Amino acid sequence: MRLVLERRSETPLALRLGSPLLAVTLTLASAFVIFAAMGQDPLNALHVYFIAPLSDSWGLQEVAVKATPLVLISVGLALCYRSNNWNIGAEGQFLVGAMAGGWLALATHGAPDGPWLLPAMLACGALGGALFALIPALLKTRFGANEILTSLMLVYVAELLLDWLVRGPWRDPQGFNMPVTVTFEPEAVVPLLLEGGRLNIGTPIALLVVALLAVLVGRTLKGFEIRLVGEAPRAARFAGFDEKKLTWTVFAISGALAGLAGILEAAGTVRMLQPGISPGYGFTAIIVAFLGRLNPVGCLVAGVFLAVTFIGAENAQIMLRLPLDVTRVFQGLLLFYVLACDTLLLYRPRLVRGAHA
Repeated sequence: MRLVLERRSETPLALRLGSPLLAVTLTLASAFVIFAAMGQDPLNALHVYFIAPLSDSWGLQEVAVKATPLVLISVGLALCYRSNNWNIGAEGQFLVGAMAGGWLALATHGAPDGPWLLPAMLACGALGGALFALIPALLKTRFGANEILTSLMLVYVAELLLDWLVRGPWRDPQGFNMPVTVTFEPEAVVPLLLEGGRLNIGTPIALLVVALLAVLVGRTLKGFEIRLVGEAPRAARFAGFDEKKLTWTVFAISGALAGLAGILEAAGTVRMLQPGISPGYGFTAIIVAFLGRLNPVGCLVAGVFLAVTFIGAENAQIMLRLPLDVTRVFQGLLLFYVLACDTLLLYRPRLVRGAHA
């Protein structure tokens, strides 16, 4: 007897809806075992990680702040993945967007500014991320290079570029030799929605983007083209759709949203540029995209869930003295379970007799 996987002719709706829920359940079960192995009370640790961040208004605001970049990046990645374009470099596009918008904030620092500055910074951030994302798109469409490798390697280029800038030409001369820029002027900072908190206008921008992309994917010809190219590229060619042009389009949109998330983080949460400005948003957003079934609304829900794990990790460091790497383990397990459960969407396990059956 051996186990084989048979491809399904169609995927039941119950499996499509239940797959992400099963992945989350398996992740929580694994977390229970890990906490027990670390000598922690599993129920208390799970409460600290997943319930405590939602127990008060401050925690809810922090979850929204963390979810904003995850949602913005993941909905762009979802467009890429739906069209069979594998952008793995959103982390680099996030950093380039922060640098592009931050450059304008630093260039106008100390000069009289107007209401034009912040919108111009956001536009620069989105443009910078889009242009950086078009590099792997060009290499794929012109030279046939694997976009997974090229987009991933460009992440290190962006990280090292940011590190050089904040330690060199952009370093604050009054910053006690720390690798940071000057703090952005008030006109270059994203406005807060609630006094005394950190929730800013980036969150409604993310919600607007989700709504627009949901309409794009579900109600427009371009959304149909994205789905068709990803699911049946030969049929898409017969329909007259240009696969190379679509690659440029989805990479540009994905990079622009990652860059927008970057400048919103730099100008809204950090209010300066420094190394480590991202706690891995670009990579975590890959998990969000798949957990959200490559659907904009699903990415919103998944982004909130992953944001809870970020805040829960900070709580666990203080209350349970657990290392931050535990959260990375959970996120890795979640991605593993999401991909494993997705296999059940495409294939049906079956036991067969004989070695050559």
